[in-house]
Amino acid sequence: MNQLKAWFLKQKLNIKFTLVIGVLVFIPMGIICFMFYYNEQKTVVQQQIYSIRSDMQHNYGEVQKTVEMCNMTTQTFLNNKDLEHMLIRLKKNEAITTSEYVEFNAEDITTLERLVNSNPYLYQTRVYAKNDRFPEMMPILYREERLKDLVWAENYQSGKWQFDYQDLIFPEATMNSSSHAMALVTKIKDYEAGDIGTIEVAVRMDNIFPDIFAVDENAWSCYMDEEGNVYSNEADPQECKWVTYQNTIFDRLSSQMKGEEAACFSATLGGEKVILGYMPVPELGGCMISLHSLKPQLSQMSTQRNILLGGMLFLYMIVVFIINTLVKAILKQFYMTLTTMRQVQKGDLSVRIRHCSEDEMGELGMQFNVMLDSIQRLMEENINREVLAKNSEIRALQNQINSHFIYNVLESIKMMAEIDEKYEISDAVTSLGKLLRYSMKWTSPVVSVEDEIDYIVNYLDLINLRFDYRIQLSLNIPEQIYKSQIPKMSLQPIIENAIVHGIEELAEDATIYIKAEIAGEELKISVTDSGKGMTPEEVETLEKKIEGRMEVSGGSGHGIGLKNVQDRINMSFGSQYGLKVISKKDCYTKVTMTVPKNVEEHKA
Repeated sequence: MNQLKAWFLKQKLNIKFTLVIGVLVFIPMGIICFMFYYNEQKTVVQQQIYSIRSDMQHNYGEVQKTVEMCNMTTQTFLNNKDLEHMLIRLKKNEAITTSEYVEFNAEDITTLERLVNSNPYLYQTRVYAKNDRFPEMMPILYREERLKDLVWAENYQSGKWQFDYQDLIFPEATMNSSSHAMALVTKIKDYEAGDIGTIEVAVRMDNIFPDIFAVDENAWSCYMDEEGNVYSNEADPQECKWVTYQNTIFDRLSSQMKGEEAACFSATLGGEKVILGYMPVPELGGCMISLHSLKPQLSQMSTQRNILLGGMLFLYMIVVFIINTLVKAILKQFYMTLTTMRQVQKGDLSVRIRHCSEDEMGELGMQFNVMLDSIQRLMEENINREVLAKNSEIRALQNQINSHFIYNVLESIKMMAEIDEKYEISDAVTSLGKLLRYSMKWTSPVVSVEDEIDYIVNYLDLINLRFDYRIQLSLNIPEQIYKSQIPKMSLQPIIENAIVHGIEELAEDATIYIKAEIAGEELKISVTDSGKGMTPEEVETLEKKIEGRMEVSGGSGHGIGLKNVQDRINMSFGSQYGLKVISKKDCYTKVTMTVPKNVEEHKA
């Protein structure tokens, strides 16, 4: 919670307002959506319970009609006196002529067969006589030995139903036999002769209970007789997973069943929501049990819910965008003021807040503009005073020297040296003249890189006269950079510093490398000497002097020349430009000067 609070406090005002408004709007909508789907799920469950109860009641009605029809058929056969008389004669092994068989088959058997065929619910109605040596009259009258092919024949009870057996009286190839038959089996008795036969009134169990033999991954049904035997589709658990939950289903039903009343309720099995139904069938002495998974309905609802949530999320993003846009529009004046303050912090005093509104934010912007005008006016006045003072100092120095007198004297000395064939002296005087002429001519505070390099060449020519060793100059300057503008006399102090503090103490041949390159909008000129270098502590001290963080006293060796170059660059172009020193003890020292790529445009 603390982390969330800290994150929230770091955000911009428009984001804070957007989040607060979004939460206030969409939390109630989320609660309403949750309640809607909760009630919708309850409605779906109730509808499924009602639908399953109706289906079970309908199936129960069909069972009642089938049982009644089987009872009526049984009574019809029992009340047929000719059939009873024939069964008695067969049990007593009386001699029956062929004509009597033919007459009985033509009249009674045909009538009974017509009765059976007229009822589409009946599968077979058979009578098994207590005789194994008479000619069978299919499909009604059979010998008793046929019973051995039926699984229930050994221990059946008269008047009871036999469930889920396979009809094996005839091969399946010869007749349309049923794999799931159920029959009302009744013994035919005579007062004097005793048991004279058995009546089997059979129907197709998969017609009476179509659901219990169907394979459906979302449903399962069974029939349980009064002895607790369960009849259902013995499917592979991989095809119907509910087969593995039989015991759990029966336990749940036993806790809900009340006597002989039907029951239908929701439950959870294997992590799925299901509807369990129970319907007693007293006519058969058992009950129907049904299970229906709510997974398809709930999956559909889940899909609809996800679509709605996706739509709400999309709508939320649109609303957040609109809210954020409106909040930004309201806070526009505030952000303009904040942006201007940041630009001023970076050193740009020319910016102003435009189009100040008439509210409190607009008044703040106008007052900020007034403050900037005052600061800029004061800074311009201060700079003008400093420039005026510097110009006065320069003019005073220039006025102290009569340049024409110096040039004439140097020219005379040069001519005298040439007359005496002292050409080294003549060349030295020539270099000195160029050096002085360049130093004294201040028509502009900036010069081309080419002019500054020519000055350095003349300077080194004069320096080499002083030493027994020679200092070489190596240039790596692209042709286009020679025309670039830099402050006048900005490289000479760096060269002088390299000679005095890096090369002179070694007293051996050395090289000064000058490299120039353009990086973006900046011109970088590096001066590297192969002198004695400096320690990190010495470099740090020198940088402090250059940047003005440490007081610099006059005289050689105190960094005053480099500080003057740094001050001139900062005053002309800003504090982001200047000098950078890198050095390694006993190896080298590298001083890099950075100025704008186009000095004239920058100054303008």
